[in-house]
Amino acid sequence: MMPDPISPPDTALNRATSIIDEALRTPASRPQVEAFFDEATYTVSYVVRDPASSACAIIDSVLDYDAASGRTSRRSADAVIAHVRDQGLEVVWQLETHAHADHLSAAPYLQAALGGRLAIGEHIVEVQETFGNLFNAGSDFARDGRQFDHLFADGEAFSIGALNAIALHAPGHTPACMAYVIGDAIFVGDTLFMPDYGTARCDFPGGDAATLFASIQRLLALPAEARVFLCHDYKAPGRDAFAWETTIGAQRRDNIHVHAGVSQAQFVALREARDRTLDMPRLILPSVQVNMRGGRLPEPEDNGVRYLKIPLDAV
Repeated sequence: MMPDPISPPDTALNRATSIIDEALRTPASRPQVEAFFDEATYTVSYVVRDPASSACAIIDSVLDYDAASGRTSRRSADAVIAHVRDQGLEVVWQLETHAHADHLSAAPYLQAALGGRLAIGEHIVEVQETFGNLFNAGSDFARDGRQFDHLFADGEAFSIGALNAIALHAPGHTPACMAYVIGDAIFVGDTLFMPDYGTARCDFPGGDAATLFASIQRLLALPAEARVFLCHDYKAPGRDAFAWETTIGAQRRDNIHVHAGVSQAQFVALREARDRTLDMPRLILPSVQVNMRGGRLPEPEDNGVRYLKIPLDAV
């Protein structure tokens, strides 16, 4: 009988574990995290600060959008700007965990006000190809990620001041989802929700429940004490308050979809059955066609007005 093949070491995961362990050993080096919750889209944005300097990153920002009127506003982003300026911070990164389907990104507005390099995972090019075709964006829309200043590869290290950080590819919800490990904090985007709510849907183009299960298992292999910061919360039944911070240990023990002992087959069956019951996100069509452009709105037409497309009978 042939022996089972030995899986190659997960170098990126090992590096992420080392970063978390080092931060846990040195509490003064743990990042300071300020959350900004937008109840209209149930989205949490973060300012992540190096306690040893003024350097910070902004993660998953929100541009307010009223679908009925087609009007944008900057209330949520202005709150982030006020905090950064009040604290005397220097923005070095504007990070997106993925091309969101439930809110518009305010990254270009924040970048103009505060600076910082705009970054996302390198697989954004797959999302751009899929949705560029859906919206018939034409040859003027580049599908190579150039709308972003940097495209992270899996396992790519970066820093925020003295804070060590690493990007981990976490596909399944979308092909381009990333988790950012910054010190002892992990920003998981839509991959995981609070343990009492479960996990992200997988029925968007390029999503896949088995792939999401593998991504989650990879994250759950990180140290139990690591802090986990979520991109959304919808208040699980029986919970009265919004919440967006948990730990890897709590996810392993209590996540209603992927706690310890749940097999891939069980998860896929549960996730696919649940996804069949879900409506499409209210802002998916405006959100994706803006976010695939790095948060930039479409260029004005010859009358000076910008337009978002709504494909009929196509989604």
